[in-house]
Amino acid sequence: MSEPGKELEHPQRGYENPEVNAGRLFAFASGVVGLVLVGVLGSALVFHFFVSHQPLGPPASPFENVRTVPPEPRLQTAAPLDLGHYRAEQEKILDSYGWVDPQAGIVRIPVNRAMDLLLQKGYPVRSSSPLKGQVVTPGAPPPPANRQIAPAPGDGEGVQ
Repeated sequence: MSEPGKELEHPQRGYENPEVNAGRLFAFASGVVGLVLVGVLGSALVFHFFVSHQPLGPPASPFENVRTVPPEPRLQTAAPLDLGHYRAEQEKILDSYGWVDPQAGIVRIPVNRAMDLLLQKGYPVRSSSPLKGQVVTPGAPPPPANRQIAPAPGDGEGVQ
């Protein structure tokens, strides 16, 4: 066996010492904080020196303060405000009377008034009688009223 005094001087352990040296840890943290502070203060001093003592030179252009309007199409800078103005203009058109084409005598009326008139007079209905020369298939929907129908073969008008 070994001597009792020798074990205390040179311990042979297979693990780390669990005791932390708080003084060394505090010194390391203080050093890191000090280096950061020195770097920030040094940068501030250099920035202040260059801004206050050295002029930046002439302006890049004599027209630097002149604002020119870019060519079309321009980007919207306040889209919600533009949309609000657009909706207000459209509401004003929908809720007012006005001329669409004075030469042709076409006017516009408010939408609510148009709906009231439509309810009073009723919807326009197409006649149920077939047009001359129109072939009617039983159970088929009627063709649109504004469409020209070719005469059926054998009527003597279309086929020779």
